[in-house]
Amino acid sequence: MVLEASGAAAGSSPRHYESLTLFSPARYSSLPGMPFPGDPDRYPYRDEVAAYLTSYAARLDADIRTRCRVTGVRRGGAGFEVELADGGALAARAVVAASGTFGHPHPHRPRLPGPDGFTGTVLHAADYRRPDPFTGHRVVVVGTGNSAVQIAAELAAAARVTLASRAPVKFVRQKIAGRDLHFWLRHTGLDITPLGGLLRRPPTQLVIDDGRYRTALAQGAPDRRPLFNGIDGAKVCWTGGTKEEADAIVLATGYRPDLPYLAGLDGALDAAGQPVHRGGASATVPGLAFVGLEWQRSLSSPTRRAELAGTLTAPPPSRRPPAEPVTLARLVRHVST
Repeated sequence: MVLEASGAAAGSSPRHYESLTLFSPARYSSLPGMPFPGDPDRYPYRDEVAAYLTSYAARLDADIRTRCRVTGVRRGGAGFEVELADGGALAARAVVAASGTFGHPHPHRPRLPGPDGFTGTVLHAADYRRPDPFTGHRVVVVGTGNSAVQIAAELAAAARVTLASRAPVKFVRQKIAGRDLHFWLRHTGLDITPLGGLLRRPPTQLVIDDGRYRTALAQGAPDRRPLFNGIDGAKVCWTGGTKEEADAIVLATGYRPDLPYLAGLDGALDAAGQPVHRGGASATVPGLAFVGLEWQRSLSSPTRRAELAGTLTAPPPSRRPPAEPVTLARLVRHVST
């Protein structure tokens, strides 16, 4: 059974900004048994991804319940009791938390110098949709990842934009020797294996680029500056003492796991609300697993191209044989987030 909070099994795709383009080709964004339609080497747009996921869900031999938000998971009977927003409850022998990160009602807002006192508009990239409302405005986009650069470059066609960050943007070529980067990641194993812990999260995000974003920054559209060191009303205070009025600040500062419904399950989350797990299997709660966490097992863990393996065993009833293992990879095929 798949419980989907929104009205369609399309994951978080419909909630992203309209021009969002995947940085992985269609062939590496397909789910098992159903290739992404069209040219496998193209980079699908947001609405194409949403349509693909909806179509994929319709083909699954699974009980998918939309507009069914989970508000809590607790121990109950031989497994868990899943509490629903409408007041109902379901019993489950095992639970896979597949809500990812992009659905969180409060996206990650790092400690920054002064945006709470800004008298202009402050919004997270999660709330950005299109450049039209910012036409002719002065906008500061904070971040160094793919979304930050994509949004800043798009806004620069309609507004005066600065990309502000603590570190310079680091680019990686989208194609190497005529092949997409994901081809090399897949064929070297870097995409799906942790390589014994040698592959670690880089200190800064890498922006996958076909050359257009590097060129845009080089041409100053947007320009890139070190992060501002303060806010004075409607003015942004830049390093060196310069103050400049701005209309809006867009925080493209990432997300955190969307797991508030596990707060009542003792030991599932740490003090910071992060899942306690090993490779996606809960390290503290038997029968609980996670899908789509950043660096859960490897570089590709939060993406549709992730290949997961392992087992998930529900807690056995007292004085009864252990529950039969349920293959996590098999469960993943029934989750379209």
